[in-house]
Amino acid sequence: MNSKALIFANGDINDGDMVRRALMYSGESLIVAADGGARVAAHFDLRVDALIGDMDSIDSDHLATLLEAGTQIIEHPPEKDETDLELALNWVMERGVNWIRVIGAVGDRLDQTLSNIYLLALPALNGCDVRIVAGKEETQLARPGWTFIEGQPEDTISLLPLNGTVFGVKTEGLYYPLRNEDLYFGPARGVSNVMVHDKAVVYVRSGILLVVHTVGRA
Repeated sequence: MNSKALIFANGDINDGDMVRRALMYSGESLIVAADGGARVAAHFDLRVDALIGDMDSIDSDHLATLLEAGTQIIEHPPEKDETDLELALNWVMERGVNWIRVIGAVGDRLDQTLSNIYLLALPALNGCDVRIVAGKEETQLARPGWTFIEGQPEDTISLLPLNGTVFGVKTEGLYYPLRNEDLYFGPARGVSNVMVHDKAVVYVRSGILLVVHTVGRA
């Protein structure tokens, strides 16, 4: 059973440093495409183990190629409550995966991009190391407790409240420290902090922070 998975969504390819790092650390991962995300997987010359969705964003020739290559096709009806990416996330979680990187989740539709980010808060993903990577950015959630960030000095870290006020935020390894402080939904106080070491730590007493890690000074 694979403990890691790469999921490809149907957004922009957005190749870059963080994407390449995710590919390097993925090892023998389960490769899953959410519908048209198969196009993104093909850009990286990866064999897709499973294709999941309503198949409205993949052309018939590409679908036939995947079938011939032995890809498992898991088709859902167009009228459904979940997005294709949500279906893919749930599918890999049912298989005991605890490390997930999502590539292609950022695109030119703000609603889709935001909904993809919100999927990080799915209850099933609690306790799983799941991140969205695009270009030179990596996005994850900091839930109550400690969240550890690995990078380089001068990397940019932004901490954004996701579900209202986030209470009792403490940081270590960042240029602008937070010492048991609250971050409020709306004000941009947590944006554009800077790593001073190759590791940083964020502690949250309650609430959920969106952590955006950008390579270098943003």
